Formats: sequence, structure tokens, C-alpha cells
Amino acid sequence: MHPSDTASTRKKPNLQTVAEAAGVSLATVSQVMRNAGRISEKTREKVLKAAEALNYVPDGRAAAMRSGQNHEIGLVIHQIANPFNAEVISGVSDLLETEGYLVSVLDSRDDPAKEARNLEAFIRSGRGGLLWVPAVGARNRSFELLKTHQMPTVTFLRRAQQITCDHVGIENAAATATATRYLADLGHRHIAFFGGTGAGQVHLQRIEGYEAVMAERGLGTPLIWPCADNKLAGLEANLALRKAHPEVTALVCNGDMVAIGACLALHRLGLTPGRDMSIIGFDDIADAAVATPPLSTMAVSPHQLGRRLAQVLLDRIKTPDMPHVTVTVPATLITRGTTGAPI
Repeated sequence: MHPSDTASTRKKPNLQTVAEAAGVSLATVSQVMRNAGRISEKTREKVLKAAEALNYVPDGRAAAMRSGQNHEIGLVIHQIANPFNAEVISGVSDLLETEGYLVSVLDSRDDPAKEARNLEAFIRSGRGGLLWVPAVGARNRSFELLKTHQMPTVTFLRRAQQITCDHVGIENAAATATATRYLADLGHRHIAFFGGTGAGQVHLQRIEGYEAVMAERGLGTPLIWPCADNKLAGLEANLALRKAHPEVTALVCNGDMVAIGACLALHRLGLTPGRDMSIIGFDDIADAAVATPPLSTMAVSPHQLGRRLAQVLLDRIKTPDMPHVTVTVPATLITRGTTGAPI
């Protein structure tokens, strides 16, 4: 191979090189790539074959500058590794990609400083829209950036009071109230709220629903047992809870992952979820139905939730002047093998 043909020296193809390879004018190639103009099918096919042979890819940023439209969407979320978030991202991507949009995802890890950097990076690269879960304690700079640049924005799960934008959330308090009421109807009198940490909106709303039913049914002082929302934390926290509060017979959990971890703790102790302790998760991630035993949960169908989130952003992009909307999705109780009457 001649040295000039190596990857390090080969020039990146552009419209001119495609035009030369296809034997047509630069204007013709430009029209084909933009799917514009009256170009014969034979010429269009010739240009596309030349572009494919040269591995030519149109410059999306240049096209966006010409048209005033950018088909790249930024998504700022926390803890991508959480299966709930992964399923939401999948739903977002599935819908937006069918509409010709590319989704870029950044994980802020609920760190306000990192979040501000992520938002600035998306604004600097001129994203066409933003889907955003605001961090607890989000910095004023984040809100000021979005106000200044007027990027179409939809907040998810947590509202951002400092800016006016569309929002998609979950009816958290109503969901945990339903879960707690169901356990009380089964005969449980010692019910704890399990999982989640900090003062985030979602966590506090879920505790609110639990506490309301504990008071409504006269079930005594609520027991809030925080821990990180992952399986290992749930396992370790439930071992500690069982030791400190052996009277507890049921858990309303902040998420499915921590609920599955709580079930693993029971298995480790030689106990059976649904018989020795009832456990209800939240989200209905794919793993919930195949857990051992299958997990009872408050289902919000995260993949469909992601599609709903994406649709709200598409509506905003297509109709910039429409009134801002707030969509709150209810959760549905799904009873499986991890709940039953106390023994």
C-alpha cells in the first residue's frame, strides 16, 4: 500500500470529491444530500453510490447552520446504569430516531457541578432540544444558560421551578399510597418505606404517599429506611432492617432494584419473599417479572414513559409557541409473588 493511502494521510471525503467521483456538479450532489431539487432517479442513485464508496457522511452541523434546525437531542440523566433509566433512554431513542433525531446521553450522577458542565456542553454544540432530570441542588447557572439560549427543554421526573418548560413526571405519592393501602388490606400492620436517599422531589413524594396511608389506617409511626437504589444496597439494608426491626412484615420500596436486593436478603436468611415478608417495588423494569419470585411493583412502563417524554419534546420543537404542558403518568399496581398476607 502506498503511504499516501494510509488512514492517517487519506483526506476526508466532501461534497466536491463525491461530485468528482459521480461525474456531476457540486450543486447536484448538494441537492441529493438534502433530498431537494428535481434530480432524476438515475443521477440520484449514481451520487448515492459514489458517496457510499467514498464513505462520505454529510456534515450535520453545517446542515443545521444552513437550515436553522439541529436534529441532535441532548439527554441529561442520573445513574445510567439503573435499569429504569436504561429503559427510559431506549424509549426516548426509539421514538426520536424514527423522526430523524440523534440522541446523546450524559450522566450527571446527581452532581450539580457536573450537570452544569453537561448542559453547557450541549448548548455549546448546538443541540436541537434537551431532555433533563435536574440534579438535587441544581446550580443557578444551569437555569440561566437555558433561559439565555432558549433551547427547547423538557424536564423529567423532577420539576425545575426556576424556568418555565414542559415537564413529564410520575404520580409518585398516589402510587406509594396505593402500594401501602394494598399491603394494609392484606393485613400488614408494620410496614416500612425502603430505599432512596436525600431530599429529591421523587423520593419525598413517594414517602408522602406512604406516610399518608400509615396515618389514614392508624398504623403507627412511619418507618423510613433509606439506602441507595441498587441491589447490593438493598440486600445489605434489609439485613440491617430485619435485625433492628424484626416486627416489620412489609416494605414499600423506592424502586425495583432496591426491592430485588431486599428479596435477596430474605433468600440469604432462608426466608421467602411474599411469605415471610411482603415487598413491593416501583417502576416495573424488565427484571421485575423474571425475579425469583416475580416482583410485585407499581408499574410505570419505563420504555413507554421514555417514548412519552420524547413526544413532548417533539411537540415543543414542532410548535414552539404552544402553551407549556405538564404530563404526570399514573402507576399501576401489579401483584406477583413477593406479596401476600402476613403469617
